[in-house]
Amino acid sequence: MIDLISKGGPLMWLLLACSFLSVGIFAERFFLFHRATINVGDFLQGLANLIGKKNYAEALHECAGTPGPVARVIHAAIIRHESSREQLKDIVQEAGQLEVPRLERYLSVMMTIAYIAPLIGLLGTVLGLVDTFMAFNTLSTNATTMDLSKGVYEALVTSAAGLVVAIPTFILFSYLSTYAKTLMHDMERGGIEIVNIITDSRHDTEIISFGEQRGGRSRGGEKKSDGRSSGDDSRASGSSSD
Repeated sequence: MIDLISKGGPLMWLLLACSFLSVGIFAERFFLFHRATINVGDFLQGLANLIGKKNYAEALHECAGTPGPVARVIHAAIIRHESSREQLKDIVQEAGQLEVPRLERYLSVMMTIAYIAPLIGLLGTVLGLVDTFMAFNTLSTNATTMDLSKGVYEALVTSAAGLVVAIPTFILFSYLSTYAKTLMHDMERGGIEIVNIITDSRHDTEIISFGEQRGGRSRGGEKKSDGRSSGDDSRASGSSSD
């Protein structure tokens, strides 16, 4: 390995640094995405039960204790649960837009490495060939085809190394991009569902309060009717005694 790097020249060290950077970014993003992944359905079901009981403090505590962008978007909506439906939609959208750059952080670096690694390898090959032919012309009387083939072999090492770095990097970049899009979809789902849960809980409260008002009125009417009937009975008994 060290022998190949030394034969490839200084650009091989640059490609080696790119490979270490790509692996480091992948490891950091993968563990971050894995930690941020939650079961959105179960999480929303638990929050719906708390919000239905008007226990917003406990719901906020659950969101704060859950890692990931989905919980942060939902937290932004619950903390302003008294807002109107349209305002809640705007709050969820703004919170989601703030989370997108966090998910896509460093992914552009991986894409850049995947694009430029073959170019770096090609540049190393061209420079190696130039050095080889310059040495071949200088030693034209004593140079052999063996010397030429050896120089071409050493020059092509950088091209092979560039492809070895670029291909896995692009595969890992595609995997992380798909993972990030999945988390963005979960954010959108969580934002839409929490807005519906909050607004539906208000609607249920209005129905209950309206039913209580009607029940109070009916009980008041029954009391009045009972008072009237008792008054009628007392007047009837007075007239009979006369």
